[in-house]
Amino acid sequence: MKIAILTMFNGLSQTYSLVNVVAEHIKMFLDNNIDTTIVVSESLNENEKWGIYKDKRLKWIKIVNSIDGHPIIWHDYSNPQKRLHSTFYEEAQIISNDFADKLKDFDICIMHDILYQGWHYVHNVAIRKAQSKLPNLKFIAFTHSFPEKRPNLILDELKYRYIDMPNTIFAYPTKSGLKALANQYNISKEKCFAINNSIPLIQFLSKEVNELNLKTNFIESEILIIYPARLTPSKKQEKVASLAGAIKTVSGKSIKVIFCDFPSMDIDSNKYKNIIINNGIRYGLKKEDIIFTSDNGFEHGFPRQSVLDLFSLSNIFICPSFSESFGLTVLEAASKGNIIILNKKVPALEEIGKNINSYFMNWDAKNNGYNTYETYYPSEQKYYLDNAKKINKMLYDSVILAKTKSRIEYSNNYIFKNQIYPILKKLYSE
Repeated sequence: MKIAILTMFNGLSQTYSLVNVVAEHIKMFLDNNIDTTIVVSESLNENEKWGIYKDKRLKWIKIVNSIDGHPIIWHDYSNPQKRLHSTFYEEAQIISNDFADKLKDFDICIMHDILYQGWHYVHNVAIRKAQSKLPNLKFIAFTHSFPEKRPNLILDELKYRYIDMPNTIFAYPTKSGLKALANQYNISKEKCFAINNSIPLIQFLSKEVNELNLKTNFIESEILIIYPARLTPSKKQEKVASLAGAIKTVSGKSIKVIFCDFPSMDIDSNKYKNIIINNGIRYGLKKEDIIFTSDNGFEHGFPRQSVLDLFSLSNIFICPSFSESFGLTVLEAASKGNIIILNKKVPALEEIGKNINSYFMNWDAKNNGYNTYETYYPSEQKYYLDNAKKINKMLYDSVILAKTKSRIEYSNNYIFKNQIYPILKKLYSE
């Protein structure tokens, strides 16, 4: 499948929101090994390339924007009663010839605001003219602003902002605008599709977080639990894994538990990891649900700033630690909007936890001058499952739900798999 992304950009300033939207589409396509070319104006300054626009996998086509050495001036034809300037059709024909020549080997052309924007009217007309020479090329026409209300009076020469285009389906960022989109182009709503804009949260975070995600793909998990601590039985990582397994069993949601770990003198790291994994599996996790940063390139610990980045993505923090003098990671996780689950029997955790309205559970603990040991009736598993049901309900809190959905359902991968790729596959197979 060969895709052309038709933007006719003159520049790549990140202050222009469409440049960022197109960048995310490019990344989606390249990450899924789709042969991708961006189509821009010949006036584009090469020095403005940044980020994904510098990716060597991305190909470029520049379309003519001059006549006899003089630049073509784009006029705004948003007004449906404005007369075309005298050289309009000459300019449209020159651009059309270039479109026909340079797009002939593509399967799908994705246009961004070409049919919508008044100042792209010359390209609107040009691509329609080129279609007669591109009978096998399928088009997706994106509109990125609220569609125009269909005017009562439209000059015939300006009709192309308000009529259908052959071999084309139309896209808008939300379902709520599809009726208006169909009305603008006087088409059936069945030709219109919602393709959301994405928020690539992970791209704004540290390189360590990005490296970890490349290896483990934790970003798409509905439940994400982060526990930063050295590998020692006093931190009770196996209890985190057990409760996580119970939560997965009760909720049916996908889950990843990331232990930002580093070795201790108390126990052999590999031996303790096996204990953690086995406990997690016993209560409902799969082995691949459990991630140790030390197994993924960070043998001596995960950078603190990167831990904070992970907390900004996660939705549950569990601390069953046997002993704490303060528990700073509790506040770090809380400050990033996580459900906080703490060991009630540890005085420092109880003190902090009550102040931030945490959820408490009972685990073994080092208390003031003595140790406490818990007995669960009828079983520890039943205790976890009962609490997991309550914790699962907390995941539907408006703030937690918004945080989780924005990470998952508005990510590049989710939008590509669920909204864009099905359309591409259908068009390509027709």
